[in-house]
Amino acid sequence: MEFFFPAAAADIDWSRGHTFLDKELAQVVRDAELGRRFVDKLVAVWRHGGGDETWVLVHVEVQGHVEAGFAKRMYVYNYRLFDRYDRPVASLAVLADDRSGWRPAQYHYELWGSRAGLAFPVVKLLDYADRQDDLEHDPNPFAWAVAAHLRTLATRGDPEGRLGWKLRLAKMLYERGYQRQDILDLYAFIDWLMALPEGLELRFHQGLKSFEEERKMRYVTSAERIGEKKGIQQGIQQGIQQGIQQKARVAVLEVLEARFGVVPQGLAESLGHVTQEAVLSSLLKRAVVAPSLEDFAKDVQKALS
Repeated sequence: MEFFFPAAAADIDWSRGHTFLDKELAQVVRDAELGRRFVDKLVAVWRHGGGDETWVLVHVEVQGHVEAGFAKRMYVYNYRLFDRYDRPVASLAVLADDRSGWRPAQYHYELWGSRAGLAFPVVKLLDYADRQDDLEHDPNPFAWAVAAHLRTLATRGDPEGRLGWKLRLAKMLYERGYQRQDILDLYAFIDWLMALPEGLELRFHQGLKSFEEERKMRYVTSAERIGEKKGIQQGIQQGIQQGIQQKARVAVLEVLEARFGVVPQGLAESLGHVTQEAVLSSLLKRAVVAPSLEDFAKDVQKALS
């Protein structure tokens, strides 16, 4: 909010906390009957001014590709959320696509003098392309994330160029003085975003390891674990292609154990009931990035439903 929508962020009383309502948003999406959607965040926050009537809803939608019905969808979510909570709803959009001219910011319809609609603020990530220096020096982690996104777009078809930028951006994480967990989370993001061919990926990890050793920083083992998980994932994908499902489940459990320690027996048993190769591959990827065992268990249940 502070990076993309600073005026709104300044009006929020962050000292009163905030509440994520993602499950409620998922229900609204199902009720809207607009098909499967990957919506982002719905959050209840408090505005400055005091009193119990100052909490409002913030719906942030990150859209990665051009969609003809995007503005209408924002309108539908807005009025359904307002109807459910009877609270003001701020609908905000972050457009991460590669079409500079696509900027949906409103939806309206009119019939016989009756008019309804929604206008919403839009942030276009491509607009930051000529502010690369500012992004690299801005301490806000979302400035770094935008820089990584833009460099990913700019290095399509240029793996050597992407290698250089991926290493530069990874080093910036350490130079900015982020906390260990922040570095690991952002590292996982850039590792997923800026995919490299196998040979260049090895050069990247070697370069990052040398940098960490020079800085005498203790994150190298964590970075290596992420690399090992990626190796497990690549190996298991080959195994899946050969129909070796058990190895896939073992790999998932190994990743979970490396990240969270002991895996509950019930979760291991549930995983044993997953037999589709594509689903096992997807769960392996989720095991690498899931924030908790509880969240991963929900993914398994969804896969089985």
